[in-house]
Amino acid sequence: MFFGVMRLRTGKVGRKTKEVEVTVEVKLDGSGIFNGTTSFKFLDHMIKTLCFFSNLDLKVEAKGDLTHHIIEDFGLAFGEAFSRALGSREGINRFGHAYAPMDDALALAVVDLGGRPFSCVDFNTTSLIVEDTPVEDLKHFISSFAISSRTTIHLKVLYGENNHHKVEASFKALALALRQACGLSGREVPSVKGVI
Repeated sequence: MFFGVMRLRTGKVGRKTKEVEVTVEVKLDGSGIFNGTTSFKFLDHMIKTLCFFSNLDLKVEAKGDLTHHIIEDFGLAFGEAFSRALGSREGINRFGHAYAPMDDALALAVVDLGGRPFSCVDFNTTSLIVEDTPVEDLKHFISSFAISSRTTIHLKVLYGENNHHKVEASFKALALALRQACGLSGREVPSVKGVI
């Protein structure tokens, strides 16, 4: 809400290349609903989890030639749609942080929506693939999202035994941190410089 007016915080992006075709629609102030598919069951599970705990609504269709290409372009499209939904970023909390457990695993996420793209991701996994999704592509998804949404993301699994649980705890923590950061503070511009 700004100056008594509530702006609908939504964003839509389509990416089509010779390798992939992705469409993403984001609603920041939603009900946590995920519709569509990324073409990967485990990534779908993680995105569904992210949406649920961030209250973000997301529609996605992603298809293409190779795993890496699809996940990378989905991350880029999702990040750009997320950034469009944020608009000028005036009035947001900007920062968010959260711990999230998943049975044996504990993850920490810290985010800054201040416009500087950066990601540092440590899932602390002991395998190269979780279910049907390569761990390096899950990391690259978060990196791609951070770049195109102009977000700083620090994500670390502090400990855990089960690789599925480690990654899921990470996405839950990220969701909670994003939810906090996207929240409305009432401040005009969340920066001492007066501009983001």
